[in-house]
Amino acid sequence: MSRYLTRRLLTSLGTVVGIVVVVFVVVRVLPGDGAVLRAGPYASEEKIEQIRTEFGLNESLTTQFTEYVSDVARGDLGTSIRTEQSVTSELLDYLPASLELAFYSVLVAAIVGIPLGILAAAYRGSVLDWIIRVFAVLGSSMALFWLGLVMIYVFFYRLGWLPGPIDRLDTGVEPPGTITGFFTVDALLRGQWSTFANAVEHLVLPVATLTVVLTAPIIKMVRSSMIDVLNSDHVRTARALGVPAREILFRDGFRNALIPVMTAIGIVFGYMLGGNIIVEFLFSWPGIGRYAFTATQGNDIDALSGFVIVVGILYVLLNLVIDLCYARIDPRIRLTGKDPS
Repeated sequence: MSRYLTRRLLTSLGTVVGIVVVVFVVVRVLPGDGAVLRAGPYASEEKIEQIRTEFGLNESLTTQFTEYVSDVARGDLGTSIRTEQSVTSELLDYLPASLELAFYSVLVAAIVGIPLGILAAAYRGSVLDWIIRVFAVLGSSMALFWLGLVMIYVFFYRLGWLPGPIDRLDTGVEPPGTITGFFTVDALLRGQWSTFANAVEHLVLPVATLTVVLTAPIIKMVRSSMIDVLNSDHVRTARALGVPAREILFRDGFRNALIPVMTAIGIVFGYMLGGNIIVEFLFSWPGIGRYAFTATQGNDIDALSGFVIVVGILYVLLNLVIDLCYARIDPRIRLTGKDPS
């Protein structure tokens, strides 16, 4: 297991280095002068030259790359043009909100999608299977923006059951002291029950919106994997030997189908880390997706570069965790060192 872990860590480190290199190259080949963008459209030539010298933009590419990698290694992702604040500190401020939204959305999607996928496979060809597949098709074809607006209109505007799209807490409610960055968890740890309830209420609509869409690929993957396993020779042999159907379904079926299911969940969670910009804007959620979109509008190069690097590192860490879970589920993977097919 230690050799397998070492190989995966080295692979992950190489991937992170590749991400940094790609970001550096892409930023340097983009049209426009980085010094002019940082200085603004009305800056004088003296100011532009001062910024070019300050940020080392008049140095050779080799020197710029060395300094850039050195800064990234120290956790320095540059300074935002818009706010003149450290990009690293800003991303760390916005990241917990995105992680909290992504975690609960994927958790609920898995809780809903995995049992539905198992049921669809177990009763393949039945009315129940047809209903579940229709739900999956509708979920995968649903537009997030439209679904979110419907959720807001029904549950906030018409029924008044849930708060409107106004950040992570009601106006006037103090955030809990930061421990994990998750308002729900931090409020529980500090015993702030009213803050916890308010944070949960604000999560319901964006999580429900994302869950409808995220559940679809999980259902499809679970159903497909379960059908493949249930049609395998060893399962047919177990049936012939009189093994109870429930034991076959969960011990032989779901356990052997777990690796592709985890892959689907990992892909969904990875998408959520930087791809839920629409939902963050729709519900005024202060996450890194919204931060990146605002940076795009303001040509904030350092903020965009920092966003890409942070999301890339999170992707790599997520894949590393999934690989380790693979090895835990199937010992053959850590013995051979090969990825599951």
